[in-house]
Amino acid sequence: MEYFADRDRLSRGEATVLDRVNGSLTRINEHQDLNAFLHVDSEGSRQRAAESDERFASGLPRPLEGMTLAVKDNISVVGQPMTCASAILKGFRPVYTATSVERLLDAGAIVLGKTNLDEFAMGSSNETSAFGPVLHPIDPLRVPGGSSGGSAVAVAADLCDVALGSETGGSVRQPAAFCGIYGLKPTYGRISRYGLTAFASSLDQIGVFSKTVADMRAVFDVVSGHDPFDSTSVVPPSPRQRTDGPLRIGILPPETLAPCDDSIRRAHDDVVEQFRRSGATIEVVTIPHADIWIPTYFILATAEASSNLARFDGIRYGLRVPEDEAEGDIITASRTAGFGKEVKRRIMLGTYVLSSGSYDAYYRKAQKARRLIADAYTSIYESVDFVVMPTTPTTAFLRGGITDPVTMWLSDYFTVSANIAGIPALSVPVGHDAQGLPIGMQIQGPMFSEELIFDLAERMAAQQ
Repeated sequence: MEYFADRDRLSRGEATVLDRVNGSLTRINEHQDLNAFLHVDSEGSRQRAAESDERFASGLPRPLEGMTLAVKDNISVVGQPMTCASAILKGFRPVYTATSVERLLDAGAIVLGKTNLDEFAMGSSNETSAFGPVLHPIDPLRVPGGSSGGSAVAVAADLCDVALGSETGGSVRQPAAFCGIYGLKPTYGRISRYGLTAFASSLDQIGVFSKTVADMRAVFDVVSGHDPFDSTSVVPPSPRQRTDGPLRIGILPPETLAPCDDSIRRAHDDVVEQFRRSGATIEVVTIPHADIWIPTYFILATAEASSNLARFDGIRYGLRVPEDEAEGDIITASRTAGFGKEVKRRIMLGTYVLSSGSYDAYYRKAQKARRLIADAYTSIYESVDFVVMPTTPTTAFLRGGITDPVTMWLSDYFTVSANIAGIPALSVPVGHDAQGLPIGMQIQGPMFSEELIFDLAERMAAQQ
């Protein structure tokens, strides 16, 4: 699917939005084995397609008229279920639509349905969903990445034009890299979080998947901006302008890339060489405190998760174990039955680091470490325009191949720092390994530099 190529045909009346939507619905049905969608809104999407065709016929199409969209199932859309891929929310329907989705609908996009994810966005492989794992679109024995695996697969398998996901520590960029598409984690506050089920509020961001930079840019222009319903959303300063002179690219020291697969390191070196041949200056940068990225992230994320998930108590909404079946109190019984293993693990860890005996030893220190990491990035961007590094240390791994939770968490090594610092980052597809599995490289930039990152990604695509 190439939306902007089709857009011209739609404008000339050579194609219809309804045909495009029907084609997407057919492909979704044919690829149910991928388990990418938890809910498909066939009737609603066809109705909106007919409305889009009327707008094209009248010469009044909106910016994204007829673009097909999938939404991660932790982002609310009125009239459609929102389960967060958890048994505790099975059958729940929200009463409002997320601001990001509302803006896309107002621009003419068509929501096809809700996509699968790791339960409450907690995972890196999309194996923790209460409704079964999402399969990789190239090799069904491998994971598509997580937690936004369903959205990534929906785009990679041509089931839709673009998709929304969410990022707490790499949950858009990592599956984008595994599936060979673009995945954006924006500057914190650049896209409203209103309507996103909170995991770790100071780290969470809604992100975007696409197959082209043009589609990514078009969606970002629509969804970004201040939202009065989200106090953490921001009005960005004037668009960043790159300094005169050669492009300055920062890269990590070879020893930092040592844990990566050979194919990842070769792809990284090829990208760096392309930049060098195009006239860019390459500078090896050491990001201080890289050894504490993972522990800092998981202390902060689990602490906030334990607080945010306290609302799922079996009383106000969601799963409620009947009183006569609860061996203890209803809240404990409902949370025990409703939450999966990974969610319980993170709630317990977060509760521990927030406890009176551990708060200073863990949570307070993690907050201080966060400031050090953010300051380190600010310092780096005084000497380079962007930092380019692998998105993941490996390509897509086998389902069930990682059983140790700490090892799974370490797969997010190259992504979590951007969430900690609040900076934007884009995963860019740069090729495949010997097994034909996609490889992603990420561009990290200073805050509010998304437009410049898109420009650089387009240059990279033109050089491949």
